[in-house]
Amino acid sequence: MLEGQSGSYVVVGIDGSPAAIDATLWAIDQAVDRDIPLRLVYVVDDQAGVTLDPQEQARRLSTADRAIRYAVTEVESTGRSVKIEVEILQGRPVQTLREAARSAAMLCIGARGLRHSTRGAMGSTAAALSASALCPVAIVRTHRPQRCNDRAVVIEVTGSAANSPVLHHGLEEARRRHAPVRVLTPARSYPDFEAQWERRLAEWRRRYPNLEITTVGNGDTLNYLTVHGESVQLVVIGRDRPGGVAALIGAPGNAALRDTDCSILVCEPPNAL
Repeated sequence: MLEGQSGSYVVVGIDGSPAAIDATLWAIDQAVDRDIPLRLVYVVDDQAGVTLDPQEQARRLSTADRAIRYAVTEVESTGRSVKIEVEILQGRPVQTLREAARSAAMLCIGARGLRHSTRGAMGSTAAALSASALCPVAIVRTHRPQRCNDRAVVIEVTGSAANSPVLHHGLEEARRRHAPVRVLTPARSYPDFEAQWERRLAEWRRRYPNLEITTVGNGDTLNYLTVHGESVQLVVIGRDRPGGVAALIGAPGNAALRDTDCSILVCEPPNAL
């Protein structure tokens, strides 16, 4: 069904690539769980204001329409009860998608767009949005739910506060998936660090009694994913992590996760406007 609805929604960036379809299918659970619409957005790149002749403009709009329709068909073929909205916009992809997702619960994009088809490589649009969007950004590598099984949701917590938005988002994702949780805490710098974290996480264990939540003293998240990436289905990080998101979204993270199905959820700072 195609319909519009005001309020919160989950946005998916559509560009005609297989990765965008993976992102669309991945996003269904997000919309269904929140009982909000799934909004499929295609941005026709205006190439920084370059004037196009009417024929080329019509061709691009036709391409956008086909890509959106195909994505809708893929969603409907799942039989899931989800409201679908569609939107074709014109502009620069990063800025336009960021604005389209301004009030979104989440923005979901494929890890590889049509212009970045190298196996395992994340596209520049995904990298730029993960660093600037005003909502959580899910960079979806693949959508193979049958392979998730008991693979973990890994949550990187870089500060001392166990009430961080990153932890909250990660635990909600694990609840949705019925997945075990591995909380990567800062490297332990003194003997009772682990005990302090266990006390901080006790409340979260009470809130999520059906989740297996364990902590891992972590000096380097990238190294952890290099070793354990095959056992991880989702890694949840904060945009304000020390050093930024580039290490995990860019080439080093791509090398660590290249042969995995692990997606990345980047959470915006709590004061993002």
